[in-house]
This record gives sequence, C-alpha cells and structure tokens, in this order.
Amino acid sequence: MDLKTILYTEENGVGVAAVNRPEALNALNEQVLADLEHLLGRLEKNAGLRALILTGSGEKAFVAGADIKEIDTLAPEGALAFARRGQAVFTRLETLRAPVIAAVNGFALGGGCELALACDFIYASSNARFGLPECTLGIMPGFGGTVRLSRRVGLSLARVAAFTGQMYTAQEALQMGLVNKVVEGAQLMDAARDIAGTIGARAPHAIAAIKRSINEGAHLSVKDAQELEAKLFADLFHTEDQKEGTRAFIEKRKPSFRGK
Repeated sequence: MDLKTILYTEENGVGVAAVNRPEALNALNEQVLADLEHLLGRLEKNAGLRALILTGSGEKAFVAGADIKEIDTLAPEGALAFARRGQAVFTRLETLRAPVIAAVNGFALGGGCELALACDFIYASSNARFGLPECTLGIMPGFGGTVRLSRRVGLSLARVAAFTGQMYTAQEALQMGLVNKVVEGAQLMDAARDIAGTIGARAPHAIAAIKRSINEGAHLSVKDAQELEAKLFADLFHTEDQKEGTRAFIEKRKPSFRGK
C-alpha cells in the first residue's frame, strides 16, 4: 500500500498499523487522515484480518494530537469539514469488522486520545499520557472525543477531563476506565499481540457479531438491543464455524475456525 505516514505489517491475521510522523510526535494532519482512510478501505475488504493493533512510531508518542499548524489556518467552514472528516475516518475504524487494539506508547492527547477511543480497547505503556487539552487552545474535541469518552468513563469523569484539559498518567487512565491494561514500555507490543492472537484464534464471524452487538446495542433500549443480539446469534447458525465449534466441543477437541 502506498502510505506516506502509516507503517503497516500483517502476520497470521494480525495487522499492526503505526502512525509514522515521529518528528511531529505523530500528530494528525490531512495526510495521516488520508492514509488511515486508505488503509481502512483495504482492511474492510481483508477477510483474513482477525485483529488490528494501532500504535505510534517511536517511544514518545502514540499520537500527540492534531497538527496545530493546520488547525490554525481554518475558517469556521473549514473547521466543520475538518471535524466531519476526522469523525468519519474514526467511525470507520470503530466499525471495522475486526477488533482494534490501541497500543498507546506515549502521548495520546487531543486527536490522539480520540483515536485511541475509537479502538475497541486500549493497552498502554507505563509512560503513556492521556488527555483532551483542546480547551486550553480555545477549541474543543472535534473527532468524537466528548462523545466516546463520556460513554467509556461516564459523564462525570469526561466532564472533568474535557473542562480542565488535564493530562492523565497511564495508571490514572486505568483507574478511570479509559485504559484496559498498563505494562512496561518494552512489553507493550508483546502484550497487544498476545491479546490479538487470542482474539484471532476465535471464530471471526462470532467476534464480528459480538462487536456489532456491543457497539450498536449500547445506543439502543434494552429491548431493542436484545432483539439485535438474538438476530445476530441466529445469523451465526449459517456459518461453518458455528458447526465446527459445537462439534469440536462435543468431540472434545480444539476447534479449527476458518472464517466461513
């Protein structure tokens, strides 16, 4: 793939995408958004992808935020288009069929924190830092930060984070429910690959249905969410993997899921 700001590798069904602008602490600009959009377009068609790990190049930053030099040139109309574009790209990441793990290896501020929030869950190195500091620049999160953070950690904690712009350590982010696991920096990618490998060994259609049920069900009434769950459950009985999984259990052997 012809990507200028993202490094991508894939092995055994696990993809690793690293935002690669270390000279700018991997800050989000138009090129990063374009590359991420192009990558997602390819991954949406990749039936062999079982899990995706998203990280940043270097040791200092996951994504330090949006490129302030680009933001500084925006008029209101341009700002609206910029926010809508970022939201659209991040929503494609959030709704990718395969689970996405953010491996946060440093600063995840502003747009970087929003990018991590668009992933299914977050593993962080002990030196990671999180925050939504937009209010200190006279602006606000525009790529889904106020929406996703409140849903992940609750309204009260989200308000404090967005109203103050304060930065949180990895341990503080873990305690507030933003982060799922904290490890030492040298262990971060191994930990992310371990959980990606575990997910990758499960039935892909089942994982995709579970992801859809959780994500879409969170915005529905309990009744409607359970109806969606029931339909997705039933749909899995069209798959070969469902038959393989139940037969393997009965036969007391390890299942071999092929994503069919």
